[in-house]
Amino acid sequence: MLSPIMKRIVNDIDVDAIEAFVADASANPENATLEFGVTTRWTGQLRSESRPAPIVMGNGETIDRDFAITADEPEQIFGSNEAPNPQELLLAALNACMTVGYVAGAANRGISLSKLEIETRGTLDLRGFFGLSDAVPPGYPALEYVVRIAGDGTAEQFAEIHAEVQATSPNFDNLARAVRLNATLQVEG
Repeated sequence: MLSPIMKRIVNDIDVDAIEAFVADASANPENATLEFGVTTRWTGQLRSESRPAPIVMGNGETIDRDFAITADEPEQIFGSNEAPNPQELLLAALNACMTVGYVAGAANRGISLSKLEIETRGTLDLRGFFGLSDAVPPGYPALEYVVRIAGDGTAEQFAEIHAEVQATSPNFDNLARAVRLNATLQVEG
């Protein structure tokens, strides 16, 4: 038995803390929610800067976030190539969210990872973005991704984690199904 001050750390994750967090979410569903937000401002040319709002937890606790996420386009697409473009940020957000799932899933099983890499690709047809064809959607028709994972788990355990990530990753779900977007336009004078 572990002493009260000993923690189970796997992949730099406090497994006991995750288990306690999950147990609280199960016992108190009102604590299981997290509200996220960002405000994005145009900063010139095709650049923008997004600043996250505090994360609001279901129990009312707020987590302050103090950093900027910049976006830009390459010069060939009329930007200044100073930051990732929105598509790269979207794919990075998908990969980062799935990474959390793979690392936590492995840690919960006591599996130490030695490698985790996710490569995601998609092709946009800009005729949709430019409104040149109603038959061409402005977004991706499909995304392809490859997960490269290694550690002291079995192939079966990694397959379980892979299926678990596909079933529970918020950003995987956000992209795999249509998410309703409720828009409000405020024209200021």
